[in-house]
Amino acid sequence: MYTESDIREIVAAQRKFFRTGETLPVKWRIQQLKKLKEAVIAHEKEFVEALMADLGRSELEAYLCDVGPIIVEINEMISGLRKWARPECHWSGLMCFPSMVTKVYKMPYGVSLVISPFNFPILLTIGVVAAAMCGGNTVVIKSSSKSAACTEVLKKFFAEVFPPEYMTLIDGGHDIADMCLAQRWDKIFYTGSPAVGKHVLAEAAKNLTPVALELGGETGNWCVVRADADLKDAARKIAFFKLTNAGQICININQIAVAEEVAEAFMKELKAAFVAQIGEHAETNDEYPKLITDAAYDKCAKLAEEYKERIVFGGTGDKKSRKFAPTMIYPVDINEGIVQHELFCPLLPIVPFKDAEVDGLMDVIAEREHPLAMYLFTKDMKWANRVMQTQQFGGGCINEVCIHMMVKGVPFNGTGHSGMGAYHGEWGFREFTHPQTVLKGSTWFNLPLREHPYSGEAGKKKMKLLKLFER
Repeated sequence: MYTESDIREIVAAQRKFFRTGETLPVKWRIQQLKKLKEAVIAHEKEFVEALMADLGRSELEAYLCDVGPIIVEINEMISGLRKWARPECHWSGLMCFPSMVTKVYKMPYGVSLVISPFNFPILLTIGVVAAAMCGGNTVVIKSSSKSAACTEVLKKFFAEVFPPEYMTLIDGGHDIADMCLAQRWDKIFYTGSPAVGKHVLAEAAKNLTPVALELGGETGNWCVVRADADLKDAARKIAFFKLTNAGQICININQIAVAEEVAEAFMKELKAAFVAQIGEHAETNDEYPKLITDAAYDKCAKLAEEYKERIVFGGTGDKKSRKFAPTMIYPVDINEGIVQHELFCPLLPIVPFKDAEVDGLMDVIAEREHPLAMYLFTKDMKWANRVMQTQQFGGGCINEVCIHMMVKGVPFNGTGHSGMGAYHGEWGFREFTHPQTVLKGSTWFNLPLREHPYSGEAGKKKMKLLKLFER
């Protein structure tokens, strides 16, 4: 068990190490990223076993969603870091004459705190840590106490691969997290719920620490299925996504809005897709993940019980294994409570709407807190493109789900109640560095333009030159 004094000493040791400048050379950072990648590959089996223990994830799902993406992410950083870190050179402009050269250096913040969640405990720990390393920072990790097996493996992993003055994982509950937040950091990256995100932001404000928040969104992510959509294709993709990690994904579909003209046909396809992929009773399938805690299971089961009269598929679970089947609830009004908060479980409320009134539906969604993701299924690309360019959300897909976050070179995160900042690849490097502008001054031919006097003939001449330069 850590004390506040222990954590203070860890932070002090990392700050001392950072000030040696050892993390600054790009060559050194690439060496550390290569070391990280090799270690991830070497510890793959331990990560997979820990994910099975905590979340019941099969080997393939564990690799698909946690281990594999980390390797891809680190590879992108190794190949791109030299270019990303290169100082930018700018012409200073006539107003700065004769000092004509200005550079922008991409400097690490320093000692960073990464608070990772339980739902993707390997990916959302190592992936964020890699971004911090890429930026040249030292890292203290506070991992989730809910995913205890993964936290134990990660603690041993980081201790084996890196010295504590560079990388340290701290385990424990909310009290330990608050002890961490009480320290002065140079950067904080938190992944989790909007409620805790507000607390992190408030604590960081005490030291004016810059913060990145990756949040699930207060009112959940919408999937809209128009009347002209390919229903079989949409159902197949939605079923896959809702089964993944038993719905415990920040970008997962929280609720579906389906055109009432095709609602029955769509639900028939969705049921068939669930059965085809996981069987009639998902809770008995060894490949199907489990909910993280008994409390999470009970919360899901209780909400399902409240809507039992409208459950059209699923609704069954096994408390002992903490597995609850994907559960379709229909019809649900857009103003009901179940579609106004993040569910983070296998429940799937379905909201019917008239296809001709889809813009009214989008207006209601826009009035609520910004989601982390938005998914549209339609053949009307003009409408879909307009929606994607006018709605506010983190990221999304047209006629697809989730894989936007796997695209190289693009940012991932939300806005408002679904987050702030962005990462993945170069965007992660940017998140963990600050641009530092340096002008190189000249010692010759310096005009007295900015110096007094500002009045008389001298002032008139200076004004003419200023107006000339500023055109």
